[in-house]
This record gives sequence, structure tokens and C-alpha cells, in this order.
Amino acid sequence: MPPDAVGTAGAVAVLPLPGMPEVRPGDDLGDLLCRAIDASGVALVDGDVLVVTQKIVSKAEGRLVPVDPDDPAAKAALVEAEAVRVIRRRGDLVITETRQGFVCANSGVDLSNVEEGWAALLPVDADRSARAIRAAVGHRYGIEIGVIVSDTFGRAWRRGVTDIAIGCAGVAAVVDLRGTLDANGRELQATEVCAADEIASAADLVMGKDRNVPAAVVRGVPSSWLRPSSVAAEIIRPPAEDLFR
Repeated sequence: MPPDAVGTAGAVAVLPLPGMPEVRPGDDLGDLLCRAIDASGVALVDGDVLVVTQKIVSKAEGRLVPVDPDDPAAKAALVEAEAVRVIRRRGDLVITETRQGFVCANSGVDLSNVEEGWAALLPVDADRSARAIRAAVGHRYGIEIGVIVSDTFGRAWRRGVTDIAIGCAGVAAVVDLRGTLDANGRELQATEVCAADEIASAADLVMGKDRNVPAAVVRGVPSSWLRPSSVAAEIIRPPAEDLFR
């Protein structure tokens, strides 16, 4: 797809990257992604954002552990091992805070889209994972792109799940609009946009757990969003600012 495929000024395009093979521990994820990009016919350009699911990152980084899917106690023990603290319990659902600082269900331990008898854990440092992918893909094509590692999270007070960013590189995690003017000329006092989450969620429209499309390109994000970034440093709310912990 040519760089002008977005068309209308301010529009955004989301381009799936099908054809990724099964990712296994030790695989060169950057190389696999480049092969998928080449096969898809999507010609990356400066300013594109590559969104990659947590699952293939975890697989490539060997973040897989054996677990008996028929033994609830085994999964529960794994969930607690990945948590720094348990925040709430209700039946089989456990809300925890992970070592990475995320507050999520079951410490992010996931049995979907992995082989029977195995569970996928969150990457140790998804920001670092995003930087490595960005370096590999950017070097291959000689371009500057952003990379987001996404995962499916639930949200407090709302049903359903959506994809969010758990790691990013080269694209803003949060865009601070405080001090700028709204459309009516009034100064914004509190608006900080979680740009990385918005991009991750848009990418999931063409990915999804049931489609075997673990990566997508989001094209047309504002150039001002392209900068060094970090989910850990910018998005995770410190406990002192959290009214609910």
C-alpha cells in the first residue's frame, strides 16, 4: 500500500499483517515480522506504527511455562507467583498487581493461543521488547517507525475487553494536552491522551484472538507523537496518585 493510501488529511489506516508462522522460544521475532511485512505487500514508511501482540513477544522470549489446564490450583499458583500483590478476589477471578506494575486479571497469565499444557506470561520488560523490534525492523527497511506491544485487558467499571499498550518505543505513550486550547479556545487543564492505548485498540480491529493475525501497521498518527517513550514511565499510575489502591 503506498504512503498516500490514507488519503484524507488526518485519517488513519490500519493494515493487518497476516501470514506469521507459529512463533517459538528463541525465534528472531524481528526477522519473522519483516517476512510477514514483505509477504503482505505493505510497504512501511517513516511514521508508521507497528503493533505486535504480547503473545508472540512472550513466545519468542521464552515466557512459556507448563501448567495442567485441568488443575485450577496449578493456574492459581502461577498467577500468585507472577503477582507482587493480590488486590481483589471473586471466585476464580483474581485481580493482581504484576511485577511490571500492571493491575489486571490473573497477572496476565494466559492459556489462549498456546499449546495445550502451557501458559504464556507477560514479557519481563515490554518496553525493552518494543525497542528491540523497532531497531530490527527499522534497520531492515531504513526507516523510523514506532512499535507497540499490545495485550487484551479488562477495564474497571466496564464490561468487555480491549487491547492496550504494555510496551512501546518511538511513539508517545501519553500525549499531554494540558495548556493547549480546545476547539472553542478554552485552555485544557487536565487532558492527557493515552495515545499508545488508542493505537493498540485500533490495531486490534484487524487482529483479534480468533484471526491468527498477531501484528498490524497503523498509519497516519500525528508526527508529533513520534518520540522516545515508555509505558512503564508514562502510563502506569503511581500508587500515590491512585484513588483506588
